[in-house]
Amino acid sequence: MREPTAPARHPRAWRILATLLAASLVAAACGGDDTDSADPGEGITDTTLTSDTDEVVPGGTLEVGLEAEATSWLPGEGVFASAQTNVARAIYDSIAAHGADGEIYPLLAETIEANDDATEWTITLREGIEFHDGTPLDAAAIKENFETYLTRDTSNLSASLAQVTELRVDGPLTYTYVLATGNVAFPDVLTGAIGWPFSNQACAEAAEECGSNPVGAGPFEMESWQRDAQTVLVRNENYWRTDEAGNQLPYLDSLIFRPITDEDSRFNSVLAGDIHVGQTLRQSIVRRAMEEADAGTMQSLTAIGNSGGGAIFNTMRAPVDDVRVRLGLAHALVQEDLIEILGGTGITPPQTQYFSPDSPWFSAAVEEAWPKYDPELAQQLLDEYTNDPDRSDGKDVGAPISIEFNCPPDPSLLEVSQGYQAMWDAMGVEVRLNSVEQPVHINNAIGADSNPPLSGNYMANCWRMGANEDPYTTLRPAFSDPAVEALNFTNYTSPSVQENLETMRTAQSFEDRYDAVEAIMMEFTEQVPNTWTGGTATALYALPEVRNLGGWTVPGGHQGDGAMEAQVYWAEVWLEQ
Repeated sequence: MREPTAPARHPRAWRILATLLAASLVAAACGGDDTDSADPGEGITDTTLTSDTDEVVPGGTLEVGLEAEATSWLPGEGVFASAQTNVARAIYDSIAAHGADGEIYPLLAETIEANDDATEWTITLREGIEFHDGTPLDAAAIKENFETYLTRDTSNLSASLAQVTELRVDGPLTYTYVLATGNVAFPDVLTGAIGWPFSNQACAEAAEECGSNPVGAGPFEMESWQRDAQTVLVRNENYWRTDEAGNQLPYLDSLIFRPITDEDSRFNSVLAGDIHVGQTLRQSIVRRAMEEADAGTMQSLTAIGNSGGGAIFNTMRAPVDDVRVRLGLAHALVQEDLIEILGGTGITPPQTQYFSPDSPWFSAAVEEAWPKYDPELAQQLLDEYTNDPDRSDGKDVGAPISIEFNCPPDPSLLEVSQGYQAMWDAMGVEVRLNSVEQPVHINNAIGADSNPPLSGNYMANCWRMGANEDPYTTLRPAFSDPAVEALNFTNYTSPSVQENLETMRTAQSFEDRYDAVEAIMMEFTEQVPNTWTGGTATALYALPEVRNLGGWTVPGGHQGDGAMEAQVYWAEVWLEQ
């Protein structure tokens, strides 16, 4: 087992555990001190990461280009990848947020407290906060969100909340999540869609259109949503926050988000001054943004976390339901060549697991065990399947293996898809490439209308996989029972995975949790529910007049975690006039 990493590099999951064991408290008044905080600018290329609020010029409209549109803005109904989360963070404030130092800090909450065995998590909300429609954000509203929307049968969050046996209201602003068993990582879920409160009254009035008319408690409120064209948000005049100098937030008058699915078009739109900010998770565009930043024509706020790119296999779909095929396909890939195709050489390293070498959850043993390029072994495994009279695809012995590989119609993704095709074709595998728009791509992976339900309408997809949250928060939905977990896109699970997930949820030491994470990652080196190419550098690139993209804070003056996954909180962003 690897020795625990020094405290300064502990991820947020371990920081939560350490805090829990020490005081059973995560609260605004007990965050990390200056001696135990990471440099907010670490890993970031941006001269405007933070700003002097005395110089802020309020007002103006900021236009942002995103890689994809949403299907719904309602937590439990919408799928909130990086693009959609950028919009959601403007409409909703979260109960908690990630800090730059790895801590989780209360945002809408005043305090977040655990009992001794982490089976109960009690949240006390801040006083006087209202939703955009003037209804109060209180414990009763949270309970109705939970019971009416988040845990209903159609909610894509219900599986994540299955651990919650009761949401108990303890007072006007205090409520408790009662868990079936202890979960030291539970506060992590309160930073995402589960922790985005919304107006029950507005949702009831909108009925089936609630997802098109979101009413949160965030710095901006919805003015209009023209699907696939633009989302217009205007300043919440009754927003509850001020900055450290006492200036009312948000600074901007309005935000306009435009889905611009083509990466080059989005980048060129910022370069031409047609929009202010662009988002990318494509290595070639990250490189271009960095080059423009060096030339002084653009800003680049870049981050490399644990997420990486690769391909996911639908393990319920022949022929990739057979581990020989998946493992053979993995051994046929040259990661460095795929990274080069994506423009990531020198920016992102090859990936072997859900965690980067900078993460305390990284395993050198897993890195060593991950399937390396070995064309002879790849051919042996694929031939063994091809010549099996009981092969799962029902084809005749000797018939070529046929793969359908889906990817959104982005030029860089088209090129990397062709890279996969060429490498697999060299092994005698017939590969059909399908271009699928991003929203459809995501819905196909979920497969709500597939048979059986949630089994996915795809065979192999290009995909991004991430673990910037606590490992349990990431791995539990991704590899739990696929019959009930919409986010298990690969449909892979096993008794050993489930056993190790239980350890991750309940263990009271970093060592025990690390061993469980490593065991799951090691199993993946043999079962290959997904392949890896390289880590994913992400960036928000912007015109020079945009200020403070990565400098958002949480109450108490704690620095947020910048622009991880190319997403931020927008209340403290401003435009230099």
